[in-house]
Amino acid sequence: MKLLEDRIKKDGRVLSEHVLKVDSFLNHQMDPVLMQEIGKEFARLFEKDGITKIVTIESSGIAPAIMAGLYLNAPVVFARKRKSLTLTEDLLTASVYSFTKNEMTEISISQKYLSKKDRVLIIDDFLANGQAALGLLQLVQQGGADIAGIGIVIEKSFQQGAEKLQQLGIRVESLARIMSLSDGNVIFINEKVEETVK
Repeated sequence: MKLLEDRIKKDGRVLSEHVLKVDSFLNHQMDPVLMQEIGKEFARLFEKDGITKIVTIESSGIAPAIMAGLYLNAPVVFARKRKSLTLTEDLLTASVYSFTKNEMTEISISQKYLSKKDRVLIIDDFLANGQAALGLLQLVQQGGADIAGIGIVIEKSFQQGAEKLQQLGIRVESLARIMSLSDGNVIFINEKVEETVK
């Protein structure tokens, strides 16, 4: 998705060979117009898949998931990372390790929002090592729902997340695929392909 790639090049900040900061438009301050276009693109990619629910994780996955839900006419369920006084019964839970925060977190969704009748699209902002996506996948499976695929806003293709999910037979659609963050530069996979063709 060129619009997203251009925005990453313009406003993303490479903090290390593994960390890209996009908090000015994706996961702290959000650009609603960009989120709308991201939602449209996920809807286009999964429009023929009979999606009945979208599942994401708080908090950065919520905006792209809501926009996709708008275009796919599907409710969005988000997994909570924090305990809630009102969310206590019949919980689906999974443990997720966050490399960014260097901690294990338990995520949960109320069982009443996922069933065997559902065909689910998982959406998240980043895919690196795949821990969040695998945790969400566990919740969907515990709920008995069918998984249509996973939509990722930004994939760090130099890490193993996408490969792990694809080995499980899961369809992964990433809107921006980063091959490298070396030397403070963002290099997308399609840029390397274009260079090879030249």
